[in-house]
Amino acid sequence: MALHAIRRAGSVRRRKTEEERQGTRDHLLEAAGHTFAQKGFEGTTAKEICERAGTNTAAVNYYFGGIEALYSAVMEEARNRIFSVREIELAIVGKTAPEAKLEAAINVVIKSLLGPVSSSWALQVFGRDMVTVSPTAHAAKLKLMLPGASILRELVGDLMGLPQDHPSVARGCITLMAPICILILGDRRIMKRALPSLGLAAEDAPALARHMVDYALAGLQAVARKAEAAHS
Repeated sequence: MALHAIRRAGSVRRRKTEEERQGTRDHLLEAAGHTFAQKGFEGTTAKEICERAGTNTAAVNYYFGGIEALYSAVMEEARNRIFSVREIELAIVGKTAPEAKLEAAINVVIKSLLGPVSSSWALQVFGRDMVTVSPTAHAAKLKLMLPGASILRELVGDLMGLPQDHPSVARGCITLMAPICILILGDRRIMKRALPSLGLAAEDAPALARHMVDYALAGLQAVARKAEAAHS
């Protein structure tokens, strides 16, 4: 009986240690996200991140294997907070019409971009990485971007009635991505001053998403008709 109790106590201690390790890792990730957003990769040191997280100065190497691997983890976390591929997949599951899939996907993205994430480190660090040279390895960037690109390519191809490898599909993807990139990169204060009636608050998300869907559908369908006429 006593031996069983000792084993149980040891098991509890091991679980607590694992929880603490995960907690420290998450804390480092959060501290790194804030620091990278403010200073960029080149202006940030592992020591600074550890100090901000209140951990041992060797914690970055211990938990992530180095600051570059930590940066990659931060970028993946930022992407998931901004537009989780899994959340988009869940939003479009069960929908057969490509128009309904597009509306569901854009609603997920715009709701996120106009929500709390708009003032978070996730959006800042993701936007900074889009316009500056970063240490993220090519393979890591592909891991971040390809799943979403695959969904987008399939969706635009279905909307236009064209093969996914058609040049018009690729151009259509760029057209859809452009306003989303503006919401990621643009200074919201300037946008509000320049376009005061635009509406960039959380409650404006449904109207903005609806506009983007209507605009995208009209444009994609017009281009598809031209592409069809050119080959008829």
